Amino acid sequence: MFARILAFEINAEDREQLVKAVKDQMLPILKQQVGFLEMLPLFERKERQEKILTISLWTTRHDAERYEKNLFPQVLEILKPFATTKVEVSHANLETSLCDRFVDALSV
Repeated sequence: MFARILAFEINAEDREQLVKAVKDQMLPILKQQVGFLEMLPLFERKERQEKILTISLWTTRHDAERYEKNLFPQVLEILKPFATTKVEVSHANLETSLCDRFVDALSV
């Protein structure tokens, strides 16, 4: 399993609008992609800002790279109006042997 991690900050008062945009615009794009499994959104409040981490899980690195090349620019345009910092992208392999219950839940 492979993970794409986005990190950026938003103004705290924009949280509800961002959640709506992700739910209505970003998730439908992700759900149509071959190999997409799930997205985990994490919000950390920092005074008037919120740090956002989104982890999207993919079956393979190839699936994630295809999405990144073909559709991530469109997704980035959805996020840009809310981001007060650059949207940083990183990647990681998920060590599934350490989270077998989570992996089982994804396969249901």
